[in-house]
Amino acid sequence: MVHEPGLLTRTDPLLAESDRADLLAIGRRRRWPAGATLFSEGDRSTTVVLVLTGRVKVFSLTEQGGEVLLAIRGPGALLGEMSALDGAPRSASVSALEPLEAYVIGVAAFLDFLGSHPDAAVRIIRMIVSRLRDADRKRVEFGTYDALGRVALRLAELADRFGADADHGVRITLPLSQDELAAWTGSSRESVTKALRTLRRQGIIETSRRSVSVLDLDRLRDRAK
Repeated sequence: MVHEPGLLTRTDPLLAESDRADLLAIGRRRRWPAGATLFSEGDRSTTVVLVLTGRVKVFSLTEQGGEVLLAIRGPGALLGEMSALDGAPRSASVSALEPLEAYVIGVAAFLDFLGSHPDAAVRIIRMIVSRLRDADRKRVEFGTYDALGRVALRLAELADRFGADADHGVRITLPLSQDELAAWTGSSRESVTKALRTLRRQGIIETSRRSVSVLDLDRLRDRAK
């Protein structure tokens, strides 16, 4: 599987070991239950969060009260860094998809860390740029892919980042509902249901409650083209 490099991960880490240790030293551990809100859009930025275990969703609310899912982040992810850097209110909300353990670091301490660790600062800037490029790519996808293609793209991404090898393909255990998948793909729930039904009928995936098994990842990627 292909996983995002993370600040705290031991495999393919973003920060050097000494920088990670210094960053953790200025934080405090905290736990959240599944469904808990870490940040709310529009709030003043006071902390950044480094995820140790568990996964979160990053989302924004429309004027009509609908949800637009922007990203899924997992262990090693840095959250809230953009507001910490520019001092603007939170640009999105973050909530726990499953029980979460993380380090919480005050904004002032985080900025002091960046000032005293220039290599870490450059690496974090590169991570932010990578996320912005990914967001640009997803906006292009919304205009060029149909609902089935967008669903296939997101399932392939989840399989690459969070999938676990199973007897028959790759199992995605992320507790993501069809409504949340619809919010992530810019589709209606009915379109997502139809897309999943088509992928099942073609023998590309199997689904169960809050779980998807990708039986043929290559065909899933092809279906997303």
